[in-house]
Amino acid sequence: MAQIPVDEPIDTVGGDGAYDTKQCHRVIAGRGATPSIPPREGAKPWSEGTPGASWRNEAIDDIARDGRGEWKKQSGYHRRSLIENTMYRYKTLTGNCLSARCIGSQATEVAIRVGIINHMVTLARPQSVRNS
Repeated sequence: MAQIPVDEPIDTVGGDGAYDTKQCHRVIAGRGATPSIPPREGAKPWSEGTPGASWRNEAIDDIARDGRGEWKKQSGYHRRSLIENTMYRYKTLTGNCLSARCIGSQATEVAIRVGIINHMVTLARPQSVRNS
């Protein structure tokens, strides 16, 4: 969060259960963002004065009522796995490291790699034809 300029708005912050801490929720609430962090197993509600407590306590109630899987769907938490899958595909196809040293060249290198992956996806997409 420290890498994002203070004047840049943040809508949602996602993370796994390791980020279900009062410190993380305090920072997220301080930036006016909504957390998408599952409460840890066996989590107990926080007192209402704690930053992020209302969202977290509501998530605990929802999980107790509907189950963790349903909470993940309703809260949009599953978007996180799509992002992780995308990063896995990117690193598997193009490698873990960038060759360029300066930030401008690194941005260009990433754009080229993304363009290559997008082209590969286009080539693999089936061409559908309507039969009447």
